[in-house]
Amino acid sequence: MEWVHKSKVPALSRAIAILDIVSARGHCSANVIVSELGVPKSTVYLLLEELKYQRLLTQGKDGDYRLGLKLLELGSQVSRQLDLRTVAMPHLTALMQDTGHLCHLGVLDGDAPIYLIKVESQSSIQVRTWEGKRLSLCRSSLGKCLLAWTERDHQDALIASITFEPGLPNTITGEKQLRDELQRIRQAGWAYDNEEDVANIRCISAPVFNAAREVTAAISIVGTTLQIGPGNLDALAGKVKERAWAISRALGYKE
Repeated sequence: MEWVHKSKVPALSRAIAILDIVSARGHCSANVIVSELGVPKSTVYLLLEELKYQRLLTQGKDGDYRLGLKLLELGSQVSRQLDLRTVAMPHLTALMQDTGHLCHLGVLDGDAPIYLIKVESQSSIQVRTWEGKRLSLCRSSLGKCLLAWTERDHQDALIASITFEPGLPNTITGEKQLRDELQRIRQAGWAYDNEEDVANIRCISAPVFNAAREVTAAISIVGTTLQIGPGNLDALAGKVKERAWAISRALGYKE
């Protein structure tokens, strides 16, 4: 591939690109990497030697490069320190027990939110969802919540990717309407899906932040119009926000 990224640290970006190439192929020769990267052979060989020295790559007897054990060590540390599922699960379980509602944690996956965790409620009224389900950015409370706290340039790009379509009476159908809604969400500290995606279904979401004070996820409760409405909306939103802040603090966020 031709190197086109205008990096402020080109050597680092090229080193990461080499790791990506080796990861995608499983193993490959230096010549393949030179061809894929599109930079001088001398530069590639210098980077390969440094990556080997740092144990990010290893070289077999056949001369091919493979990912090194250092990456496994780093990945294990990340998994232990920032395992979002492990941190969030007890809080989502407590939220489900406190509210009686189905609970989710979702993250952005490219240009769409997905459910990463689902905690089923014990209610006789069931709402069908699943882990890995992709959601709308503008019709789901979780999507709107993630979008509301996303950095502005990224937010603009995500909004530009949305195809607004007419749906239910409360569905957001245009960019200005969405931006006004995002402003209200940031002011309130939580997002609401009032039958905007699925008829008779309402959702409340609140953002989860990491140690860098960036939105990293959002949690939500889901219920029918019989379960969530004007009479309990504010109280439920308070409970969702409280648990979202607890998860954020567990991830290292400091107010």
